[in-house]
Amino acid sequence: MKQPTSKRPAKAHRKTREELNQEGRERKRQKKHSGHAPGSRASGVAADAKNARSGQKKDPRIGSKTPIPLGVTETPVTKQQKPKSEKKPMLSPQAELDMLENDERLDGLLERLEEGETLSKADQEWVDAKLDRIDELMQQLGLSWDDDEEEEDENRGDDLMRLLKGGN
Repeated sequence: MKQPTSKRPAKAHRKTREELNQEGRERKRQKKHSGHAPGSRASGVAADAKNARSGQKKDPRIGSKTPIPLGVTETPVTKQQKPKSEKKPMLSPQAELDMLENDERLDGLLERLEEGETLSKADQEWVDAKLDRIDELMQQLGLSWDDDEEEEDENRGDDLMRLLKGGN
C-alpha cells in the first residue's frame, strides 16, 4: 500500500480557554513589574545619575597638574629628590658612646642646665634623647654612672665606723 504523502502542515493545536487565561495572567504579571521603582521620581533618578558618573574611570590625562615646558629649556622643570632613607654606618657601642660624650652641643646644653637656665622644648627633648642613648650604651658596655660615687660612699662608711669605735 501506498502511503499518502502530504506536504501540508499538521493542524495547529487549538488552545483551551484555561490555557488562554493562564497566558493572559502571565502577560499581566510581566507588565506589572516593568517600570520605575516606587519613589524614583523624588530621589532615585538623581542618585542613579551620580552613581553612573562615579562608576566610570577618569582619564588620567585630563587635569594633570604637572608643568609642561613650552619652550626650549636647558634645566629640567622638576627635579627628583633622593630619598632620605640612607642609613648611617653602624658604629660600635664604644665608638658611639665616645662620640656622644664629645658632642659640643650636648656639653653646651648640659652646662646651661647646670647654671639653672631653662631650655626650649625642642632642645630639652634632644638632650633627653641623647642622655637616654648614653644610658643604653653604658648598660650594653657594662658601665655605670655611679662607679666612682660608690667607692666614695664606701670610704665614708668606713670613716664613720672608725669614728664610732673611737679609732682616731
